[in-house]
Amino acid sequence: MTDLLSRLHYFSQSYSIKDSDKDSTQSAIDRLFRHESFRLILSELIEQPVFSKDFGEQFASRGAVEGIAPSRLLRGSLNLALGQFLTLFAQLVESLSIESMRTDNDRSAAGEGAPDIGQWRALADRTLENNDIKDIKLITYLTTIISDPEAVSYYSRLRKKLVSENPHAIYPTSGYRESDGSVVSTSDNLTSEAVMSFSTFATIRTVDDSLNCDNRVLRDIYKPLGRCVCLIDENVEMIYGEEISTYFEHHNINLEKLVYRAMEIDKGIGTVESMLGDFKRCGVSRNEPILIIGGGVLSDTGGLASALYGRNTPYVMLSTSIVTGIDAGPSPRTCCDGFGYKNLLGAYHPPVVSITDRFFFKSLSEGWLRHGIAEIIKMAVVKNLTLFEQLEAASTELISTRFGTRNCGDSDAIQTQSKAILGGALKSYIEAEYDNLYETHQCRPHAYGHTWSPGFEIEAGLLHGHAVSIGMGLGAYLSQQVGWITENELFRILKLMSGFGLSLWHDILEDQSIMEASHAKIIEKRGGNLVAPLPRGGIGSCGYLNDLTAVDLCAAIPLYKSICATFPRDGKGIDPLCSDVGLESPSTVAAAS
Repeated sequence: MTDLLSRLHYFSQSYSIKDSDKDSTQSAIDRLFRHESFRLILSELIEQPVFSKDFGEQFASRGAVEGIAPSRLLRGSLNLALGQFLTLFAQLVESLSIESMRTDNDRSAAGEGAPDIGQWRALADRTLENNDIKDIKLITYLTTIISDPEAVSYYSRLRKKLVSENPHAIYPTSGYRESDGSVVSTSDNLTSEAVMSFSTFATIRTVDDSLNCDNRVLRDIYKPLGRCVCLIDENVEMIYGEEISTYFEHHNINLEKLVYRAMEIDKGIGTVESMLGDFKRCGVSRNEPILIIGGGVLSDTGGLASALYGRNTPYVMLSTSIVTGIDAGPSPRTCCDGFGYKNLLGAYHPPVVSITDRFFFKSLSEGWLRHGIAEIIKMAVVKNLTLFEQLEAASTELISTRFGTRNCGDSDAIQTQSKAILGGALKSYIEAEYDNLYETHQCRPHAYGHTWSPGFEIEAGLLHGHAVSIGMGLGAYLSQQVGWITENELFRILKLMSGFGLSLWHDILEDQSIMEASHAKIIEKRGGNLVAPLPRGGIGSCGYLNDLTAVDLCAAIPLYKSICATFPRDGKGIDPLCSDVGLESPSTVAAAS
């Protein structure tokens, strides 16, 4: 792979797309596809083991991580339309040229010539604007249109070979996934044993100002497809709807908005069914990523609808809240509530692209901000000490500046702090989550704070972040009681959460029947074990408490309450309820159902 990347980099810098300004787009493409070096590079890209660990590490070693996703999609090059193929190829070339671009800038300043890397992007853009050729599949062009009999013969043989040896590369259902399997049988074939494997990939990005028309992230995904089917939160549509429409109009992409109310009380199977009907009406294809723009409720329900539609339809998540941006958005766990229990119904279906854009945070109320910060604290306490210290340093300025998007200057420290906190939270989360995609085991650090809270969150009408912070506080206390963390570390954790106005306590903890039921439900959900993730061995490390009975849990609660009483507001949070931030309480719906 290293040799291929080097040759690709050299070719992209040395090849000149234009012979003259009079070259048509098609003649430029034709000349490129006839070039022997390009043909060999394309063949090798198709044959790469794109889901192997080594594949990604080769890009990382060159500082070209941005090239991994386009390279993986280029495995299915022959099945792509010309516009999409050339867009992905340009992205790959640009990722490999980041360092050389810096060098070229130095050369340019010295009056020396430099390779024109931008020519690849220009060719892709010209192709996307050419309605006669942009939608022609590459394999069709190479076997029926290109004026080179040798190339036609070569690619015809390659197509035939791939059908039997690598069907994912020639006829993929979706370029984001592949599967494999093996079967052994008895001699009479009456008993067989099968092993099946599944691989997928996702791109997780923090992007500033993604709706700025000069930002190409969404444009590069949807321009080659010609349209974008977009699920959008009703509240997001009211605030950002015009910006979203302007962005897609600017790039001449047909936008079909499906606007949904996305309150906690809407997180039911009825909402998912409505989305499925809309997907059918729009004729969504299984290789066409749906765009979801919104918060946690829409990411959960929209992601589940995508998982169900066609049994596996890809989606792109553009998160507009903190909870979504660093937790629910990139999460592979899509879901909806059912039978009075949070997230009971669901599927494992991660977005193919997850975008966290802090510029959306500027319109959030303080209540929504602290609700989301709880999920960042979760990862800091059990996985990332540096992140914990960054949260302590930034403190409530994260809330007052909306993560550096309001009431601060471009050079203020909070700008760097905000980006570092979001990046650290995301990396910690996906390291934990994606290593256990199908939740095949329960050693899951990112479930810290989520052991008992699912059982009382709806009943108490709590915002999710406050329910989680209560679970984290109680869990930290239990961890200290079994000797896993020190008393100083316990109070450091509680102080951080309390300082952000998060809840350490709610009176529902004193309802013994609810807590016993919460304990029983989570053991049932986790395959017969409690496996409560708690800080162990200090902040930033995780252990799992399994031997705790419901009796022991309820006995610990009065002692925990006495500690909470030493904190401001007796440990109660600021605006902890859904109703405090303008949402209808899900407890009302739970009671009615």
